[in-house]
Amino acid sequence: MKASTDLDTLTDFFDRYGVALTAGDVSAIAGCYALPGMVVADTYSFSFTSPAAVALSFVGAAPDYQERELVAANAQFEDVQQISALLTEVAVRWEFLDSQGRAVPGERYRYLLRATEGGPAICTVIRTA
Repeated sequence: MKASTDLDTLTDFFDRYGVALTAGDVSAIAGCYALPGMVVADTYSFSFTSPAAVALSFVGAAPDYQERELVAANAQFEDVQQISALLTEVAVRWEFLDSQGRAVPGERYRYLLRATEGGPAICTVIRTA
């Protein structure tokens, strides 16, 4: 195993993650995370140590996606850096599509990914400006 900076591998991973986000599939979202994991923002941070804790942290996001009628998510890579033998940092700007096919701008995040036997897994998420 080694850290992946391969755009096809990263695209496949973030496509799967984006589908899980917009479908509200908290089990699939949890499957995208390495444990323990962490989310960091300007005013809060939290960590989780189990798939159930990851799923619980995303339960509130599903109604927001549904209310905004977001049906697809596309990760735009802004930067990809190999940090170590197993870690990759990826800067992503999310763009969504609504049920009318209109582009809806999303937020920017930095993801610290760990290479695992099953592919990349999110260790840390940082919401950026």
